[in-house]
Amino acid sequence: MENDALSSWSASVEPYLPPLAPVAKEFTALTGVPVDLHRALFLRARLMGHALPGRTSAGGSCHLLEVADGWTAVNLARPDDLAAVPALIAILNGADGEPLQEVVNRARAAEVAASAQLLGIAASEHASVSGPPVRSESLGEQRVRDTAALRVVDLSALWAGPLCARLLGLAGAQVLKVESTTRPDGARAGSPAFYRWLHEGHESLVLDFASGALTEVIEGADIVIEASRARAMRRLGVHAEEFLAARPGRVWVSITGYGRDDDRIAFGDDAAVAGGLTGLDSHGDPVFLGDALADPVTGIYAAHATARSLATGGGELLSLAMSACASSLVPSPC
Repeated sequence: MENDALSSWSASVEPYLPPLAPVAKEFTALTGVPVDLHRALFLRARLMGHALPGRTSAGGSCHLLEVADGWTAVNLARPDDLAAVPALIAILNGADGEPLQEVVNRARAAEVAASAQLLGIAASEHASVSGPPVRSESLGEQRVRDTAALRVVDLSALWAGPLCARLLGLAGAQVLKVESTTRPDGARAGSPAFYRWLHEGHESLVLDFASGALTEVIEGADIVIEASRARAMRRLGVHAEEFLAARPGRVWVSITGYGRDDDRIAFGDDAAVAGGLTGLDSHGDPVFLGDALADPVTGIYAAHATARSLATGGGELLSLAMSACASSLVPSPC
């Protein structure tokens, strides 16, 4: 029954998986840990009972909207996002009470996405991002170590970072998940079974990040996984550059929507749209593909990049943009 459900979800995504398959295969070669792509990409959808998506994402929060020059994705994932819709309509010169779809029909995709981002809403212009899924920067000395002797501190939330941590944990690393007392992982509000699957066997710690205790926890890590703006980490006294320089062989994994130097926010569905990782309806117009695909795709890329870095001695800052990871799966036009 489970395999049948996963197969129904994977059918439309299968043509996009060839670039990801060798990434998973090399992770297995490096660590001995097999990666079940279909389970990694679609288990959450099965556990949550999601229907296959169309113009609305599987989770129901992200919407593909037709605009004057194409398509844009607007993700109303949080109560504050819904509350900001009237302000978005006003910025786009819509009338009070006018439906958002009618307003955006008159606007350009870049304008809609930028206006939404200004209000803190995750939004993207369709197929607006390309580039390498992983960027690496050598900032520390190298030292090859056994994965089983390494400690991972996972500061990330939701899906991409925790999936990376899960795969590294299966490879033998000790994983400590750290959450803020004021901002717990939003994935806790989703499927309990999926949350357990992501974090099985990991230690857990809840901290007041403003207390300074976070820096002490990170001092004991060999690998840090985080999904925050770089300036937000620096305000907490945490610097990737200093972490990598302090001890040979360390690896810092940074996951963002659009890159460490870009403050735009993103979730899996809108990041996938930004990368052009969408399906097509019978009219040739874009529809959502899978369930927040940029999240698990990025998690697999991140785990592979970390394993590859460790195999050559680490000392690297690995930067992954979810939108670029999604873009890497889109076939080049003929």
